[in-house]
Amino acid sequence: MKTTQNIPVLEARNVTKEFHIPTPGFQREYIAAVDQVSLSLHDKPANIVTLIGESGSGKTTLSRMMLGLTPPTRGKIFYRGKEVFTLTKEEWWEYRRNVQPVFQDPFSIYNPFYRIDRVLDLAIKNFKLSSSADEAQSLKEEALRAVDLRPDDVIGRYPHQLSGGQCQRVMLARMYLLRPKIILADEPISMIDVAVRMLFLNVLADFRDKYHISSLFITHDLATAYYLGGEMMVLCFGRVVESGKIETLIEQPGHPYTQQLLTAIPSPDPTQRWETKANVKITDRPLTHEANKCVYIERCPHAMDICSRQRPPDYQIEDGHYAACFLYQDRPVRGSEI
Repeated sequence: MKTTQNIPVLEARNVTKEFHIPTPGFQREYIAAVDQVSLSLHDKPANIVTLIGESGSGKTTLSRMMLGLTPPTRGKIFYRGKEVFTLTKEEWWEYRRNVQPVFQDPFSIYNPFYRIDRVLDLAIKNFKLSSSADEAQSLKEEALRAVDLRPDDVIGRYPHQLSGGQCQRVMLARMYLLRPKIILADEPISMIDVAVRMLFLNVLADFRDKYHISSLFITHDLATAYYLGGEMMVLCFGRVVESGKIETLIEQPGHPYTQQLLTAIPSPDPTQRWETKANVKITDRPLTHEANKCVYIERCPHAMDICSRQRPPDYQIEDGHYAACFLYQDRPVRGSEI
């Protein structure tokens, strides 16, 4: 029986999200943007889980379901053991405070007609974090300093007067005020300067270590994932094809798709031809997504007959390292290791 300590703060359990594809006639076709994905985020100990995958692999769709913005077609999202879409009003209010997003575009978050510190004022007001104007001002200044911003450079300014990195860190300052249990960060550094990215990542790491705040970090940048550490899940066409510790997946990738992602990183040596590194089968056929076959079969250089007839289960390559690939069919399947 699960104890309270073992229950994740936020958990996706076998979630699938299907979207209707417009087709001629009366036949309805669907595509699974997310296909039977499970993951969990805890606060004791806090952890960072990084989702890696190409554009269209289902990363954002999964985060929207975990935010409660999009209901799954199948499977369930749980907050502290309770299904998110059945929470009471009081429980929903707690969930909204403890599960907070950071989106990709730092400017689309703000209303350009309001000063940027309004997002901090609303957080303080809505969640009753202060009892006076002076206390609210002190809280704002403390939060901004916590994310390496000078209050005088931010308070009273409009969004267009700040850089993208400053706008993103103001959102982290809002997180500092609320102290949520979970941060869902969807490509949060893709539109900010390289020099500021490390500051943003360091704040996420500090939140984990000092305040026990876990993060789901969505990116396509493997270098960023490696810097953050923690766990990594690789998505391909909505399916998790490999998972484990980031160091293991970077240094010893098991799935051919993960290997392809690593070879897509250009070499710093300008004399080395980029395309000669990759071992990818090139095809003119469009990639398909069928339930009873491997999603990577069209591009996989190791494709076998069984790949076109069955969906590969998660095989254990080593402790905590799994790959959904028939190359490892002599290994135990996840859940049957003992």
